[in-house]
Amino acid sequence: MNNEGNELPHQALSDREYEVLLYIGEGKSISEIANQLSLSVKTISTYRTRILEKMHLDNNSDLVKYIMLHDLSQS
Repeated sequence: MNNEGNELPHQALSDREYEVLLYIGEGKSISEIANQLSLSVKTISTYRTRILEKMHLDNNSDLVKYIMLHDLSQS
């Protein structure tokens, strides 16, 4: 995998994946995120899977730790 120099894992995410990442970081459930974005639960689950793969993380807890470590937010 080519990790363009000093690029952080979250920088490889699409805009939508990044948005889903931040909602997960806020503690929202898959169904809450789906409702918020007017998408299906299956679609959000797919985004979550892609996020975990791209960032080489295992679960939501790892995502939350990453978000806190890198001070990411919806602003």
